[in-house]
Amino acid sequence: MRIHVRRTGGFAGIERQAEVDTSGRPDAPEWHALAERALAAGRGAPPAGVPDGFSYQITVDGRTVYAADPGLTEEQRQLVSRVLKEGA
Repeated sequence: MRIHVRRTGGFAGIERQAEVDTSGRPDAPEWHALAERALAAGRGAPPAGVPDGFSYQITVDGRTVYAADPGLTEEQRQLVSRVLKEGA
C-alpha cells in the first residue's frame, strides 16, 4: 500500500509532502487499518479550512480524500503525522 500525504497552507504557506510504502513492513497491518479509517472520514473535495490552518490531501493506492484543520479526525491526524515523519 502506498500512502501519500500533501499538506498545504499554514501561516508560512509552505507545502510539505511525503509517502510511505507499506510493502514488506512488519507494521503494515497497522498502517492499513489506520489508512482505511482515515479515508472513510475524508471528503471528495477540499473542505473550507480556517485562516492559517493546514489543508491535507491524503492518497492511498490512488484513492484521494481531503481534510482541513480543525476538522481532522483523530485517525487522519495520526496518519498525516506518521507519514510526514516517517515518509520520504
